Amino acid sequence: MKNNNHIKIYHEAPKSIVKAVQKITDGDYALVHLFEEDPEYYKLFEDAIKDGREVILDNSIFELEEAFNAEDFAYWVKKLKPTWYIVPDALEDGQKTKNQMVDWNKTYTDLPGKKIGVVQGKTYEEIVACYVYMDKIAKVDMIAISFDYSYYTQSFPHPNKYVSWMLGRVKLLGDLVKDGIINENTPHHLLGSSLPAEGKFYSQYDWIYSMDTSNPVVHGIKGIRYEPNFGLYTKESQKLFTLINSNVSISQLKDIQFNVSEFNKYWNNPNFEQK
Repeated sequence: MKNNNHIKIYHEAPKSIVKAVQKITDGDYALVHLFEEDPEYYKLFEDAIKDGREVILDNSIFELEEAFNAEDFAYWVKKLKPTWYIVPDALEDGQKTKNQMVDWNKTYTDLPGKKIGVVQGKTYEEIVACYVYMDKIAKVDMIAISFDYSYYTQSFPHPNKYVSWMLGRVKLLGDLVKDGIINENTPHHLLGSSLPAEGKFYSQYDWIYSMDTSNPVVHGIKGIRYEPNFGLYTKESQKLFTLINSNVSISQLKDIQFNVSEFNKYWNNPNFEQK
């Protein structure tokens, strides 16, 4: 599946502005751990699917630091019927992630939606092994690669860890291409983003189908606008789900809309260059 050089962008947002953010994004990104405690949050994504929007259901590993329980996650997949769902994985543990995928494929054979397998690992070799498993054996519908592997700080050391994460993933994807690992006939999803300008490195990769991040939204809520042409060189550490019930002001929404517009330039304008 090619994306014709348009990377679909998903931005998580507080409930109060989901409708506004939907107008400037390609799809919606749902955090499963909020469904049970917040029926209003769940309904936003139920409505999105009814409206024909693409929805990715995430297993909330970034928020919980471990993936949502597989059985409960499968329940929500069946109930929501998302476009895509991310099979529960294990942070930086390639073997455990593969084992969990084996169990998932044996147990859940009739779920609606398309399956996303996450690549995990602490070394290049482990990351490659997990990637090859997802691609050749698990035969997932999409492969996901995270923004903050600790491997990035080794492969691209920098005093600013966000620069390491950004350019570390750029280097990882380049190495996977160079070594013939990337399956260009399979769509890929990039989980998160450390710095907004990362996308300007990917205009030649038409196998990147989509990415998600709350970066433009969180910074907009905090009144931080991207600097033209590069965005930011640092990052607020607050996770969006902790702001899910925020009442966003008009000025905050304007900052969010500005950031989202800038972000899209970096990720979907092949002629964009830093100045």
